[in-house]
Amino acid sequence: MAPAALYLPPDAPIDQLASRLGPNDLPYALPIHPTLVHFTIGLFVIAIAFDIAGAIYPLEKRLFRFLALPVTRAGLHDVGWYNLLACAAVSFFTVAAGFYEMLLAVPLPGVTSSIGLESMATMLWHGVGGVAILLVIIAMTVWRGYQRFAWRHELGRQVQWSYLLVGLVLYGVLGLHGTLGAELAAEFGVHVTADQLLAAGADLREALP
Repeated sequence: MAPAALYLPPDAPIDQLASRLGPNDLPYALPIHPTLVHFTIGLFVIAIAFDIAGAIYPLEKRLFRFLALPVTRAGLHDVGWYNLLACAAVSFFTVAAGFYEMLLAVPLPGVTSSIGLESMATMLWHGVGGVAILLVIIAMTVWRGYQRFAWRHELGRQVQWSYLLVGLVLYGVLGLHGTLGAELAAEFGVHVTADQLLAAGADLREALP
C-alpha cells in the first residue's frame, strides 16, 4: 500500500498562488480595499452631512440666500439619499476586496500593535467589524428609504433625528474601525511592498524603481 503522504497535496490551496503574487503579496500592484474604504467612508459622511443640513434648513436658508446659493431643502435630502444608496452598493465590494486581500496577507512577524493586538487578532476584529458596519449601512439605507418614500414623504424634514444620531455614532465607529486597518498597513506591513521587501532582506534601492 502506498504511503498516505502520497495522497496529500504538497501545499495548501492558498500557497499555490504564491508564484503569482508580487512583493506586496497581491496579484496586482496596489491594494484595492483601502481605495474602496475611503470611497465608502466619503459617501457615508456626505450622506449624513447633507441630511443634517436638510434637517436644519430653516436655520440656514437666510445664509444661502445671502450667498445667492440656489439651495433647497429637498435638494439637500436628495444628496443625502443618493449618497447613502451609493455607499451601500460600494460597501459590498469594499468588504469583498478586504476579505480577499486579508486571505493573502503576510503580516510582519513578532509585531504587536499600539493597542496590544497581534496581527491575527487585528485582522479578525477588522474583518468582523467590516461585516457588522456593512449590515448597519444596509439597515440605515432601508430605514432612510422608508423615511423618504413612506413615513415622511410629505414633510419638509425628510429624516428623523434618531436616524441622524445613529449616523453620527457611526462616524465614530468608522474612525475606530479604520484605525485597525491603518495598523495592519503601518505596523504589520500588510500589502506594503517596501515593508515586505525589507522583511525579506532586499535592498530597496535595487528592488524598487
